Amino acid sequence: MRHSLLVALLLGSSTVAFAQAAQAPAEIPLTDRSLAELRADLDAGRTTSAALVQAYLARIEAIDRNGPALHAVLAVNGRALEQAKLLDAERKRRKLRGPLHGIPILLKDNIESSELPTTAGSLALRDNATNRDAPIVANLRAAGAIILGKTNLSEWANFRSTHSTSGWSGLGGLTKNPHVLDRSACGSSSGSGSAMAAGLAAATVGTETDGSIVCPASLNGIVGVKPTLGLLSGERIVPISHSQDTAGPMTATVTDAALLLTAMVGKKPTCKGCVARDYAATLAAATLAGKRIGVLRFKAGRQPSVDPVYTQALEQLRAAGATLVEVDFGDTDPIDAAEDIVLHAEFDLNAYLATTPAAVKTRTLADLISFNAAQPRETALFGQEIFERAQGMPGLDDAAYLKALADSKRLAGVEGIDKVLQAGELDLLVAPTTGPNWRFDFVNGDNYTGSFSTLPAVAGYPHVTVPMGAIKGMPIGLSFIGAAFSEAQLLDAAYVYEQRSKARPRPQFIPSVDVASDATAPL
Repeated sequence: MRHSLLVALLLGSSTVAFAQAAQAPAEIPLTDRSLAELRADLDAGRTTSAALVQAYLARIEAIDRNGPALHAVLAVNGRALEQAKLLDAERKRRKLRGPLHGIPILLKDNIESSELPTTAGSLALRDNATNRDAPIVANLRAAGAIILGKTNLSEWANFRSTHSTSGWSGLGGLTKNPHVLDRSACGSSSGSGSAMAAGLAAATVGTETDGSIVCPASLNGIVGVKPTLGLLSGERIVPISHSQDTAGPMTATVTDAALLLTAMVGKKPTCKGCVARDYAATLAAATLAGKRIGVLRFKAGRQPSVDPVYTQALEQLRAAGATLVEVDFGDTDPIDAAEDIVLHAEFDLNAYLATTPAAVKTRTLADLISFNAAQPRETALFGQEIFERAQGMPGLDDAAYLKALADSKRLAGVEGIDKVLQAGELDLLVAPTTGPNWRFDFVNGDNYTGSFSTLPAVAGYPHVTVPMGAIKGMPIGLSFIGAAFSEAQLLDAAYVYEQRSKARPRPQFIPSVDVASDATAPL
């Protein structure tokens, strides 16, 4: 069975025989099975957790290590199969830990889990085996999830250089986009986005400071959720900014995102006033009838290739019963400027590094700067200007920082998203998540063409992105943005759109696409 499975994976059929099926074994198209469908298959006895783990590990070997060599998975959990068999035994005894019992999940490798080192993609943290779980990981385990492994990421969550190439880390190399292999997987949760799109796990977890969940979700053609700041614990996650950092689900469908978010929040939410809830419970009854939605757009002429795809998405929202209202936030440059000060001032790795085991020799940001300078691989593609600037920033009692923090939260939140929603009597906002994808460029870095991630990121408000369509065969997402703790409302709206649009793309693993070749070739 293992031989035939691997052959099937290498041929691209992405199937695995059900184990212990009640009838003759059927075939699961692995990359087409959602987390919700796999959960139903497990509940019905049509497959086992052990079979799923074996199938995903074989697929990782076939297309992540070999074949297209996506480099989306940085490390696998050597105990995953053992853990799956234990969960299968518990299932036989009708003892289920929670709604994700036996579901294999990949974590971004800046999130601590007890079986594997947490490296942030850096050679400096390759020995950071903390033997502890981040609280969100503990919640996932309590829900029955199996931590299949860790995904690659833009090193240090893409907060090291102003000229970085998203998706690259010293440890993991360059993560590729499974749709077109020479296009960016975006950052910093590039591995989580690429792995999810390629079907390397039932679900993945990313983190975001500004755009690092929603950009890779958009450009890899999956669903991404950046929750409200504080809904999920940020403890034992390698930090950038306590004012913006959050983990979040990256999944194939909105239902899967709701299931995963429910498990990550857990039964006892850590945020003040928060209560445990099932974010998937209201999806089936969700409607956009009577909803008023604010429409955000890129400035005229800035992203012309996005306009036709976005226009179609807006028509689908209108057909679903929503009233669309054009809105404009005006000049957002002051928000960008304030955010820049806040991120550099709050970037304090010293506190985190102090908690790492003695095997980690870099104990301060200054140590990391010296380490990188002495490691040719770390600086082969780009430098560490952000590290160097952050090292020279004053403390968190500095007046300029405190003003920037207050300004950023006010301009993006109370006088930004909140004001626009209230003035237009709007339920939520929509926008194109990003501009179109770009080729890797190791000379100039990312050719990032903009997104609508900054407003909700700086405000600390939720942001959901769902596949909207494609530009020249490369995915792009539709964003749903709302007020603080409006995750349920955004997921409901995203679900209605997803069911109507059915825009989820399938990765083709195309080596390269020259979109101008037909026009430039001679007749």
